[in-house]
Amino acid sequence: MRNKRENFLITGFACLFFGAMVFFGASNAAGGILGLTGIALFLIGMSTPSTMEMSAEEVSSWLPSAEKMGEAGKVMYRIDTTLDKPIRTSILCGACSHIEVVDGKKPKEWACPNCDLQLWLEEEE
Repeated sequence: MRNKRENFLITGFACLFFGAMVFFGASNAAGGILGLTGIALFLIGMSTPSTMEMSAEEVSSWLPSAEKMGEAGKVMYRIDTTLDKPIRTSILCGACSHIEVVDGKKPKEWACPNCDLQLWLEEEE
């Protein structure tokens, strides 16, 4: 089990939901047992520590996975900008799956240096 906390929370919520449906719909006893099980699973999930934490080095060196994005038939790209300093922006070209990292926020225009495709151009206001 990779994400125990999230699994317990989702299962607990599902048991609570279906327990309420059964309780008010058909059988009070079965719905009550399912609802109490949902509460117990939800409480276990809330008390379980999350294992999805990342160190500061992992956050600053994170890059999106290099994958092609061309299913829609349009020019596609992905932009990720860090919120903490140093502010860096990673740009993923969906046509050739090339990742480029630039310092600072999103540039006003960008053409992929690998395939020379114009990804965006913001007009001046």
